[in-house]
Amino acid sequence: MTARAVMVLGTTSHAGKSWLATALCRWYARQGLKVAPFKAQNMSNNARVVPGPDGMGAEIGSAQYFQALAARRDPDVRMNPVLLKPERDTASQVIVLGRVRADLADVPWHRRSALLAPLALDALRTLQDENDIVIIEGAGSPAEINLQASDYVNLGAARASTATALLVADIDRGGAFAHLYGTHRLLPDDVRGQLRGFVLNRFRGDPALLAPGPAQLEALTGVPTLAVLPMWREHGLPEEDGVAVETVSRICAAGPVAHRIAIVAYPRISNLDEFQPLRQLRGVQLIWARRPQDLDSADLIILPGSKHTVADLAWLREHGLAAPIAAHAARGAPLLGVCGGLQMLGVSLHDPHGVDGGSATGLGLLPLETRFAADKLLARSEACFDSLDGAWRPWSGLAAGGYEIRHGRTAAQPDAPVQIALRNAHGEPIGWQRGNVLGAYLHGLFEAPALLETLFGETPRPLDAVFDGLADFIDQHFQPGALRRLIEPR
Repeated sequence: MTARAVMVLGTTSHAGKSWLATALCRWYARQGLKVAPFKAQNMSNNARVVPGPDGMGAEIGSAQYFQALAARRDPDVRMNPVLLKPERDTASQVIVLGRVRADLADVPWHRRSALLAPLALDALRTLQDENDIVIIEGAGSPAEINLQASDYVNLGAARASTATALLVADIDRGGAFAHLYGTHRLLPDDVRGQLRGFVLNRFRGDPALLAPGPAQLEALTGVPTLAVLPMWREHGLPEEDGVAVETVSRICAAGPVAHRIAIVAYPRISNLDEFQPLRQLRGVQLIWARRPQDLDSADLIILPGSKHTVADLAWLREHGLAAPIAAHAARGAPLLGVCGGLQMLGVSLHDPHGVDGGSATGLGLLPLETRFAADKLLARSEACFDSLDGAWRPWSGLAAGGYEIRHGRTAAQPDAPVQIALRNAHGEPIGWQRGNVLGAYLHGLFEAPALLETLFGETPRPLDAVFDGLADFIDQHFQPGALRRLIEPR
């Protein structure tokens, strides 16, 4: 192994591991080093399509996809060798090296971890063979003592890589010093010895007010606090679990509200990171809608992707959102369904192979029928809009690049009053429109600058500028020289 490794551990979920790992990828890449990100196992329904080992489409977690771009590298399935996509509270789809492994879905947790660990750590070894630096993101907390015997994501990766580690706590939640001290104490002795620094994330106020806390913590643990990172909401990077950590309604950009966009936040929402660009537009109020009143006065309603379309469609009805969505469409207001949202807008959903948990009747707002195939379609797609009407007319003829992740295969009913809205590079329909109701299988529509410009008159910061901003931020707030010292031999 030639690469040094820097590992970002967290005291809790949502502590800021993904954000910091992304910033480190760009910071070290700007030093002229060949950098790769790695997370042994991710649990998320936010995924991106990348080339698999055979060159065909495969998927990894969105966090590692963005970290690879920050490192100025092509995303690779080895960067996130295991991806768990939750389907319900007690079950997940298991993705190994980018492909579904149905044979592992029902294997008990500890036995499955024993099977997955060698595959994941082998991917880590190959990345270390090919790079100067590997930035490793941990998962949850490394101090879950009931799981330590099978924890290859934190402890196994730390040991295999001999990484120097940072431990991050979200100080905005309170109890950060206790979280750091308790996590340090509960770590196994060997991994505890790999800790090189604490990071206090999302601090509001004057860092001098923290004294003498950091010094006392260092006296107790021997580990210095290397950075106090101020609260920074508008950094521009998608939050991996944004709906979980945000309020239902939030104005995300300055200026008076010109566009009120409601995204229906059903329990198994997927690929929500594709809506991050909307948060950066002036005058856009973005609402994660869970109640009928959250849809009141929305200018645009979006039904996003879903990992379990039939179950989320049932949830939508049970919570009274179907009627206001139909009323919104009836009055001619724009409505967009993406992937699973497109399927919900149709007339029927058929599940002959049991991949989505059953069949269902759709909302009936587009005359479409969807059949869930046994195999998952994974593809990067270049598409072009046909001639559109009404609110979507500005997108007529525009090209859009994105990705498809789906079991569903959808077609219009014979002689139905619906027009093809979007075709892929092969000319196949992947989007349909009736009135101001538009459905599309292509993820990433709001990541296309031309599409944003025509609808909202502006575009957000380029993603590359976002990564540079993250690197500048940690360069400013880490102790001078600390980031370089992390990759120096002890």
